[in-house]
Amino acid sequence: MRKTAVVTGGGQGIGRAIATDLVGCGWSVACLDRDAEALAELASAYSPDTLLALTCNVADEAQVRRAFTRYDAWLRRHAIKPGLDLLVNNAGIADPHSGPVEKLSLRNWQRWIDSHLTGAFLCTRSAVPRLRKRAGSSIINIASTRALQSEPDTEAYSAAKGGLVAFTHALAISLGPRVRCNAIAPGWVETGPYQKRSARTRPSHRHVDHAQHPAGRVGVPDDVADAVLYLADAGFVTGQVLVVDGGMTRRMIYA
Repeated sequence: MRKTAVVTGGGQGIGRAIATDLVGCGWSVACLDRDAEALAELASAYSPDTLLALTCNVADEAQVRRAFTRYDAWLRRHAIKPGLDLLVNNAGIADPHSGPVEKLSLRNWQRWIDSHLTGAFLCTRSAVPRLRKRAGSSIINIASTRALQSEPDTEAYSAAKGGLVAFTHALAISLGPRVRCNAIAPGWVETGPYQKRSARTRPSHRHVDHAQHPAGRVGVPDDVADAVLYLADAGFVTGQVLVVDGGMTRRMIYA
């Protein structure tokens, strides 16, 4: 039986790598993203039964509900068994810098929280009944090493990603043993080559950028996608946060 996944924020960056790597391993994938241009570009490379592109703001309750209804119709249209094997909650504002906390408006604070955390909740709520129909199903939340350590002026992003970590272990207890839930915390991942064509950039990193990582290089989106593929199949792993950062959070730095 063909496995199916829903990947949020799947049009560009890390989400795009996750979606394309899953497809490459024989999965059928539904990608949710706010960027219709990026989704159309991605979908054009695959057959209709392999990749479904759904324009959706994951922080909007009605849009999420409609997206999962369209996902169900897609399964029926291509004679794929009802249910869902994997939900990857990846969508969210990529820029971590929200400015000094004393100048951070409630509206902007809420934008970060909604895009990462509320969106993950809404998609999870819709996905769970479908995940329970498939043996070995799981949820993977894309958190960040910023849930564990910080730069200045990143309170909203860090709080949202920290919330995802707590959401992960709570779900693992609530949904187990039928559904597993884990998180991935990426570090510095260069997404420039994984953007839509109109926004694609070529990386230009200094030697020190790579050398400061114990693994010897800056990360790429496929590093995170590899971790997704592992966790999707790791039947005895749940409630965990897998840090994918080239070792940076283990490095002691002195002035």
